[in-house]
Amino acid sequence: MFKNDFVWGVATSSYQIEGRDQEDGAGLNIWDDFCKKGTIADGSNADVACDMIHRYKEDFAIMKMMGVKAYRFSVSWSRLIPDGIGEVNKKAVELYRDMLICMKENGIKPFITLFHWEYPLALEEKGGWVNSESPKWFERYAQVVGESFADLCDDFITFNEPQCTIGLGYLRGYHAPGKKLPVKDTLFAAHNLLKAHGLAVKALRKLAPNARVGYAPTCGVALPATNKPEDIEAAKKRYFGFDEDKGNWAWNVTWFLDPVIFGRYPEEGIELFKDDLFEITDEDMELINQPIDFIGQNIYNGYPVSAGANGEIVYADRDRGYNQTAMTWPVTPDALYWGPKFLYERYKKDILITENGMADCDIPAPDGGIHDGSRIAFLDKYISNLQKAADEGASIMGYFHWSYCDNFEWADGYTKRFGLVYVDYTTQKRTIKDSGFWFKKVMETNGANLSINNSCKEPLFLEPHFTHNIWGGTKLRDVFGYDVEGDDIGECWGISALPSGQAVVKNGPFKGMGLGDLYKDHTELFGTKHDRFPLLTKIIDAKSDLSIQVHPDDEYAAEHENGSLGKTECWYVLDCDEDASLVVGHNAATRQELSDMMDQGKWNELIREVKISKGDFIQIDPGTVHAIKGGVVVLETQQNSDITYRLYDYDRLWNGAKRELHVDKCKDVVTVPAVDASAAIVHDTDEAEGVRLLNRCKYYEVSRVNVSSEVTVDATDKYLLLSVIEGYGLIGSHPLKKGDHFILPVGYGVAKLSGEMKLIMSSEA
Repeated sequence: MFKNDFVWGVATSSYQIEGRDQEDGAGLNIWDDFCKKGTIADGSNADVACDMIHRYKEDFAIMKMMGVKAYRFSVSWSRLIPDGIGEVNKKAVELYRDMLICMKENGIKPFITLFHWEYPLALEEKGGWVNSESPKWFERYAQVVGESFADLCDDFITFNEPQCTIGLGYLRGYHAPGKKLPVKDTLFAAHNLLKAHGLAVKALRKLAPNARVGYAPTCGVALPATNKPEDIEAAKKRYFGFDEDKGNWAWNVTWFLDPVIFGRYPEEGIELFKDDLFEITDEDMELINQPIDFIGQNIYNGYPVSAGANGEIVYADRDRGYNQTAMTWPVTPDALYWGPKFLYERYKKDILITENGMADCDIPAPDGGIHDGSRIAFLDKYISNLQKAADEGASIMGYFHWSYCDNFEWADGYTKRFGLVYVDYTTQKRTIKDSGFWFKKVMETNGANLSINNSCKEPLFLEPHFTHNIWGGTKLRDVFGYDVEGDDIGECWGISALPSGQAVVKNGPFKGMGLGDLYKDHTELFGTKHDRFPLLTKIIDAKSDLSIQVHPDDEYAAEHENGSLGKTECWYVLDCDEDASLVVGHNAATRQELSDMMDQGKWNELIREVKISKGDFIQIDPGTVHAIKGGVVVLETQQNSDITYRLYDYDRLWNGAKRELHVDKCKDVVTVPAVDASAAIVHDTDEAEGVRLLNRCKYYEVSRVNVSSEVTVDATDKYLLLSVIEGYGLIGSHPLKKGDHFILPVGYGVAKLSGEMKLIMSSEA
C-alpha cells in the first residue's frame, strides 16, 4: 500500500469547468478566441462548461462525500488579470479565495496550478510566448497569485504540460492559439516559458516561503518491450532522448526538465537544434534552475521499444487489438511504473502524478447510475503499477485523478468524458460514477483495495511447453489443436515450472511470465511457498511404447540427484485402443529375483501389464515400475521433477544410439514386492455432473470435474490447477476449450464452470 502521507486527489483546469458570467469581470483568453474559429470538434465552447463558478460549493460537498483529500485546480490568468499584466480583477480574487476557504471547510487540500493553457488573449496578440517580455508578464501574474492566495494554499504548480502549450499550440496549431510557427520560434517560446517558470518560483518563494512549489510536464513513456536489461536501457535512452521528428520536437522529456533540475539543456538536444538555437546565457539557465520541491508528471500511456542488434532503439509493434480509451489512446498500465521509476532515477526528486485517467463512453444505466467498469479496471492497473514503482524505491508523493468531473475537453469539446463524476451538460446535474465510489475506497485505504494488494481475481491461462520424443505422435496437434509441428510430439507440459520448459502466462497483469518466475516473485497468488512450484501437469501422447521406468522418492533423489525432488505421479487415461494396457508393477517376489531378471533380460517375465479403458485413473508411487504403452494418451499430474530411471528401452536407437539406462539406480529404488495393481487403479465411468476426488496423496489431490450445465469449485483457501480434457465451456466469462490449462490463484473465490466439458483439477494436498 502507499504511505500514510500520500497525497490523493482529483484535478481540473479553470477553462474546462468554470464557465463565464457577464458580471465576472474576466478577460478573454486564447481559447475563447480559438473556439470562435470553429476549431472544436462539436462546435462548442466553454462559456458554460460545468458552471463551477456558480456551483463550486456543491462540487466541494460532492468531493467531500467522495473522500477527496486534495484538489488540483488552475487559476485563470485572464480572469485574475483581464489583460494579463494590468489591473487585478477583485471579483476573481474574491471568487478564488472563497473557493479555497470552501475547500478547506470540506477537508480538501488545495494545489494551485498557475498556468493550464489559459493564456490571456491580450498578451497573445503581443506575440505570446514568442515575445521576449513574456517571462516578465508571467512573473507579474505569479506575484498576484502569491499575494492573493498564499495564506490559503501551501502547494503551487507553475506550468501544466508545457509540451502541449508549445507543441500543440505553437508548432502544430491543434490547440489554441492555433499557430504553426517555425522550429526556431517554438524553441524560443519554450525558453521563455522556462524562464517564466523560474521567475514564478522566485516570486512564490518570496510570497509563500513555506509552500511547496513544483512543475508538471508530460510525455508518453518509452516502455521496455521485455524485462531484458538491454530493452530497459533502450527505453530509458528513448524516454530521455531526442528520437522524435524535429518538426514535432516538443514531445520531449529532457528539454523541458533538464534545465529546471540540472540548469542546462541536454547536449543531444543542443546538437539537434544547433541551427535553430538563439543565444542561451548563463543568467537564463540560472534563472530557470530554481529549486523546486517536486516534479509533477501527467502520464496517460506509453509505447514499447526494444534494443536492436547494435544497441539502437527499435519501436516494437503493439499487440493486435490492443486496448484503447475513448480518446483512442493505448492502455498501457506499466507507463505508471516505468515513467516515475525512470524520472526518479534521473532527477532524484519526489514525483507527483498530477494527471492520470481515461476517457470512456459513459452512458447512464436504467437505474440512473454510471457503471463504468472499464475505468475502474484502467485505474486499478495503472495505480497498482504506480505502487510497484513506489515499493521498489521511487519516491512517489501522490496521485491526482484526471478528472474530478466530465468537462470541456479542449479541441474535442464535450465529446470525451474523463470524470469520476458524470455531468449532464443540459441540466448540470452531477452523478458520481461507480469509479468515483471505487476511488473513494482507494483513498480511504491508501490503495489496500488495489489488485496489487489482493489475490488475483483472474484465471491465469498458460501457454504450454512441448517436447519431441522417440515415441511421440501427432495427437497433441490433431486432437487437441496445439499449434506445434512434427510427427514426434510426445508431451505437452500444460502447467509446468520446470526451468527446461516453463509454461508462460498468456493473459492479464502477469502476461509473458514463466510459471516458475511467477511462483518465485508473486507468492500472493499461491499462498504456500516451497523452494519451487511443487506440481506439474502434462498430456502425454504415446504413439509407441515408452521406456520401462521407475522414479525415486524425495530422500533418494535429494541424495543422488543434486537435491532434486523425487517423483510421485498419476495418470488419467484420455484415450486408448480397445485392448490397451499399461505397465504398472512387476512380478519379482524378492529384490534378488528382481536383480537377476533384469540382468538376464527376462523382461516379459518381469513386467506386469494391466488392461485399461478410457477414464481410468492410475496412481504411480515412487518405486513403481511403469510405462505408457503405444496408442495411449494420458493426462499426468506429478511432482515438479523430471527425474526418471529407465529399466529397459526395447533396445531402440535415438539419434543412432541406444538411450541411457539406469540399472543400478533402478535396483535401488524399485519397490519389492510390487503393490497389487487393482489398488492403484480407479475406473471413472461416472458421467454425472460434479466433482469426483480420484486420489489424495502426500503431494497432491486430483479430481475429475464433469460439467453439463454448471459446477462451482472453490479457490478461496488454495490455488487450483485445471486442464480441459473434453468439450467446451466457460469459467466465469472466459471461454474454455479442450486443451486449455489454467490456474485459479488462492483467494480467487468460488469459480463457476458452465457448458459441456470435462476437466482434471489438482491442488497441493
